[in-house]
Amino acid sequence: MARKKAEPKKKAAAPKMDAYIEGAGLVAEQKITQTLEKNYMPYAMSVIVSRAFPEIDGFKPSHRKLLYTMYLMGLIKGKLTKCANIVGATMKLNPHGDGAIYETLVRLSRGNEALLHPYVQSKGNFGKSYSRDMAYAASRYTEAKLEPICEELFRDIDKETVDFVPNYDNTMTEPTLFPATFPTILVNANVGIGVSMASAVCPFNLTEVCETAIALMKDPDANALDTLKGPDFPGGGYLLYDEAELDKIYRTGRGSVKLRAKYRYNSDERCIEVTEIPATTTIEAIIEKIIALVKAGKIKEISYIRDETDLDGLQIGIDIKKGVDPEKLMQKLYKLTPLQDTYSCNFNILVHGYPKVMGVYEILDEWTKFRLDCVKRRVNYDLKKKRDRLHLLKGLGKILLDIDKAIKIIRETEEESEVVPNLMIGFGIDEVQAEYVAEIKLRHLNREYILKRTADTERLEKEIAELEEILGSEKKLKQVIISELNDVIKNYGQERKTQFFYQSDIEEVEEEEEIEDYPCKLFISESGYFKKCTMQSLRMASDQKLKEGDRMMAEIESSNRAELLFFSDKAAVYKAKASRFGNTKASDLGDYIPAVLGFDSGEGFSAMVETMDYSGYLLFVYDNGKAAKVPLNAYETKTNRKKLSNAYCEKAGLVTILKLNDNAQVMLRTTNGRALLFDTALLLPKTTRNTQGVQVMTLKAKNAKIEKAYIVSDEEAETLSKFRSKTIPVAGSLAKDLEDPDQLQLF
Repeated sequence: MARKKAEPKKKAAAPKMDAYIEGAGLVAEQKITQTLEKNYMPYAMSVIVSRAFPEIDGFKPSHRKLLYTMYLMGLIKGKLTKCANIVGATMKLNPHGDGAIYETLVRLSRGNEALLHPYVQSKGNFGKSYSRDMAYAASRYTEAKLEPICEELFRDIDKETVDFVPNYDNTMTEPTLFPATFPTILVNANVGIGVSMASAVCPFNLTEVCETAIALMKDPDANALDTLKGPDFPGGGYLLYDEAELDKIYRTGRGSVKLRAKYRYNSDERCIEVTEIPATTTIEAIIEKIIALVKAGKIKEISYIRDETDLDGLQIGIDIKKGVDPEKLMQKLYKLTPLQDTYSCNFNILVHGYPKVMGVYEILDEWTKFRLDCVKRRVNYDLKKKRDRLHLLKGLGKILLDIDKAIKIIRETEEESEVVPNLMIGFGIDEVQAEYVAEIKLRHLNREYILKRTADTERLEKEIAELEEILGSEKKLKQVIISELNDVIKNYGQERKTQFFYQSDIEEVEEEEEIEDYPCKLFISESGYFKKCTMQSLRMASDQKLKEGDRMMAEIESSNRAELLFFSDKAAVYKAKASRFGNTKASDLGDYIPAVLGFDSGEGFSAMVETMDYSGYLLFVYDNGKAAKVPLNAYETKTNRKKLSNAYCEKAGLVTILKLNDNAQVMLRTTNGRALLFDTALLLPKTTRNTQGVQVMTLKAKNAKIEKAYIVSDEEAETLSKFRSKTIPVAGSLAKDLEDPDQLQLF
């Protein structure tokens, strides 16, 4: 048979535009708000509700699924099992890969040290939360089981205390929450990042949390600060106790706490040993930062740093150079490295499926409501079981009246299906009771057996009355919760790991920069204009520019590395380094000290003192004839404090401040024409800065005051010997012909 020639295929007709749109579903214009609502919002809510944020029981879904799986595996009492087994079993509830599930298990373990009260007992290498590079071993090598504290999470979970929902493939059920007997949400840290919002709940001491929950149940107006002292981190360290900030966190759920590492100094090896670090950082981050600072030349006191962490725990060794003060170095490291860090609190928790930022007070209130519901459901469950049991026993009690009649009814009943109805008619009991009686074995149909069973009737009636009384009283329900909290404190409470430090322990330390050392001249005018001029600029032009009516108070040859003390007329002293000020020309007006150093309103400049090493003394001369000799090192501080109050005595008018490198001859002049020359060796140094001093010159004339005080050289002192006195106080001598000295003081 001849094959027909294949006919060429006809080209398909191009579809009409309308058909094309209907068939292919071209993208149509849509408002972005509608797109976000239909596509993005479901994703965002899924992340927030099903992944990132903890609920009032203290767990995220991934934690809950893992722990419940371990509970079903019998690991709360049983032996350790391979983590790979746990991960595999958890996949029945958690539809994720084994890596994500195992990572969750690692964080919950005791070996990882991430939680204050771990939920998983571990064996093997689980890494460390304080180390970035210390990785955990694979799940096939490690073993785990539940910690004893998990009994408090699952207590009465089989008594309908919480709701159960089907798992993702509808083959089994899982709890929506754990009926935890203590506020786990505040005991262990929980950090999560959702979509457009985040959560960061810091851990608190279990004993303190339970005591606070009890206190607030007894008195809603109780102050949480009385019992909840502050966050308690598993890594220990120190926490800055700031009562105002803590109160803000407790009431709003937002705020921050400052954490600081703990260290000890090994003087034999000149080594600082850091043993506890803030929870927000790692060993590697600290070491890398310190190395970077050393390379940049910002820290020169360290010779070597190493990670000494071993089986005994965390330790960072910092070798310091000879002569370095370890305490001062640590203050600098606290400021420049993560050895001091901040933990930002954001108590964003899911409540009834909605994220909500709550303070400690509101969290504990919500937890109390949740726990009250759990206890009510448990009591209702027990009550129903006891009532059912009592109902059966009452039916059995009626049989006791005539056992022979019961046997006769059963024996004479022709059909088995009629046994229960006949017993119901014969004894006036219901079907449930009759079924129970009919199932009793023949060997149990004796008076002793029935008496034993009915003896519990009175006890059950009493227990039922007690349970009904508890259900009818919120006070009694709270008492049950309080009793459970006290048991938790007794069984699982532990001492605080994080200790406190206070604002007074914080020392201001500036980064030390390499200061160029060169000679210069310092000028200060009476109104407070300061200049630092190099010798070269002064050789070019030395005429000093001043404001009208102002004049130069002091001219000092010094160094760019000098320390400067600027005394105000309010008995305060402001400290600054000469290097802080730029080099100026004589033709410039200079820096106005009250403005540059931030003097208080109405506070004026009084005097300036220059020093390189705080050696020597300052002599304060007052207009009432008194003088005080104060060691200059009384103004030296370990920290770079900018201002010192009570720098001198305010009870009398200050005439001048004279710097003494050693004993000197000082001339005093009064407003009534008297003068006194005395040796400062007659004055004993005073330990306090604001001392009134001792009387040097007696002012007998009415309204007479000291108006001038200045140092004279030994040659000048010889010519002024008639004004000298070897004892004090004295009235001095008349000095009508005594010439005024040059007002410029050369310190």
